[in-house]
Amino acid sequence: MNFNPKKRTPNLILLVSAFVIVSLILWNTNSFFKKFKEEERSKMEIWATAQSELLQSSEDMDLGNLTIKVLQNNSSTPMILVNKDGSIKTNNMPEDMVNDSIYLKGKIKKFQDENTPIFIDQQGEHLATLYYGNSEVLNKLKYYPIALLLIIFLFAAVIFFFFKTNKASEQNKLWAGMAKETAHQIGTPLSSLLGWNELLKNESINPDITLEIEKDISRLETITERFSKIGSLPELKPHDIVKETKDAFEYLKLRSSKLIHFSFDTKVDNISVLLNPSLYNWTIENLVKNGIDAMKGRGNIALEIIPDGKYVNILVADTGHGIPKSDYQTIFNPGVTSKKRGWGLGLSLVKRIVEEYHKGKIRVLSSNKEGTIMQISLRVNQ
Repeated sequence: MNFNPKKRTPNLILLVSAFVIVSLILWNTNSFFKKFKEEERSKMEIWATAQSELLQSSEDMDLGNLTIKVLQNNSSTPMILVNKDGSIKTNNMPEDMVNDSIYLKGKIKKFQDENTPIFIDQQGEHLATLYYGNSEVLNKLKYYPIALLLIIFLFAAVIFFFFKTNKASEQNKLWAGMAKETAHQIGTPLSSLLGWNELLKNESINPDITLEIEKDISRLETITERFSKIGSLPELKPHDIVKETKDAFEYLKLRSSKLIHFSFDTKVDNISVLLNPSLYNWTIENLVKNGIDAMKGRGNIALEIIPDGKYVNILVADTGHGIPKSDYQTIFNPGVTSKKRGWGLGLSLVKRIVEEYHKGKIRVLSSNKEGTIMQISLRVNQ
């Protein structure tokens, strides 16, 4: 964790600024809502005054134009007017519901919760009670802060994922650069080893020794080639998947502990698949070594090749401690490892080689306390 104050200060300023901006927006929206509600209340009180004049007027009285205009002007606020004799008059309410007493009682209760009723009195006499709800504009305004916060959240999420993706891209470039530089640095001592091995061949030593040295030098060349290809698109050519798998498997078998029992089984002798042998062998090596580590250097490693229509499945099984089902997907993420000294890059590289470079699939086929089976699926070259 980085506790550098210089790096934390800009983030803290951005966080505080964002909090202040959101708080100001919410405060301003709330103030506007209250002000709008007060203005609607004033409009309803004016309407109630006009209604009071109407209730006191007789049929032959001539009401002023202003009173009539006020009564006719309200076309947005839903209202229920309950006269002293119990009769009900509605305004801006659904026409098919104005005669439904249960509906009106429910609306009156709702309007009471939204706004304080206005009592229409004249000279000490109670004439009517006006119940009114929030207008459509006011109701929409209530959800404005939620919509605004959602927009801000989505905008922040886009920015977050942009910077996260950008950072991941920079890290990938860094790792690719380090891998290529490592491959370059290994090249020099490799050339020297080749020369020294040629000199050893001229000495009176067991030829098997120089042969094994040649194999190890060849292996180092393969590793160098692997690292040099990280970060670039590898070339895929038709290869026999059975031969490539067996070669990688046999190499590991000869250089592993005698406490490990290796078995190889295949249902066919030859299957053509578009491969980059160097990277594919790296995949088999990582899966086998993971199995050996899971068994703590003692147990069985079994590799099986099974045709499956347009695909071929390569199964790598071990008798290790197993993987929890909840970790079936996360084990392929970079940095995830159960080893005390592991970096958690092996299975991440395997997934990238299989799925991104070879357009195949890799998954945990099964796992329990008796062992784990990993499955690679690649399309057959037809």
